[in-house]
Amino acid sequence: MHEKSTRLSRRTLLRGGALSLTSGMGAADSEPAPSVTFAAVTDLHYADKPPAGSRHYRDTIAKLREALAWFEETRVDFLVELGDCIDQAPDVPTETGYLKRILTELRRLRKDTHYVLGNHCVSTLTKAQFHAATGGSTGHYSFNRRGFHFVVLDACFRADGVPYGANNFDWEDSEIPPEERDWLRTDLSKTDRKTVVFVHQRLDVGPPFGIRSAAEVRSILEQSGKVLAVFQGHEHTGAYGEIGGIHYCTLSAMVEGPAPDANAYSVVRLYPSGELSLEGRGNQRSYQR
Repeated sequence: MHEKSTRLSRRTLLRGGALSLTSGMGAADSEPAPSVTFAAVTDLHYADKPPAGSRHYRDTIAKLREALAWFEETRVDFLVELGDCIDQAPDVPTETGYLKRILTELRRLRKDTHYVLGNHCVSTLTKAQFHAATGGSTGHYSFNRRGFHFVVLDACFRADGVPYGANNFDWEDSEIPPEERDWLRTDLSKTDRKTVVFVHQRLDVGPPFGIRSAAEVRSILEQSGKVLAVFQGHEHTGAYGEIGGIHYCTLSAMVEGPAPDANAYSVVRLYPSGELSLEGRGNQRSYQR
């Protein structure tokens, strides 16, 4: 199912339970080209094991190849994988094998790729082991692209501040610790660019799918006056909401359903005005006006 893309804006209306977004922009042929275009996928849960319920772990390879072909055609600037790229394995060597296999596929795009830490990324592995495989050094950081600022957050901590890793956590206990919140506040204070945030667990709700300090983190984002949207995963059905003038887009999980009939992936376009569009394919809805 291929859907059309339409601008998200600061105004959101709920009509008959369906989401309707309005932008006040002119005709399509008079709209400017996007400044940044990026691809987004989440909750791939790749594993070499048979399906369990609605999750088809091995099918992720075929689904991802379909998505990557579209991303290549679209000429995205970068790819963000919003967490849980692998599923849990009984031991470190097996889980490392899952990670190496899915990274081989993701790197076919030959674009800058950002890996957001999800709880399943560090079920058996430690964060250090995950970062060593993906080429990262930390779970939270920021970067710039063509006039926009992007922030990657790591919510894979327990309430007591202990980082996830090696089966030491409950997935319902997710936190962004005070030190990372302080870093976020400082990072946002240093940029004058419109900003987009990436995180795995949800910031627009509380536990079990949301982060314990979600309300405090949202306050930091709102007070900056710079954040346009947050893209997140974790809850496989996906969702959308607007809080404090910021869009919270929970993307649908790729792992849900068998290939080729079920898939979920998207392309996001950021415009000079600060508006953005999300074009989804498969089970990922596009937000339309």
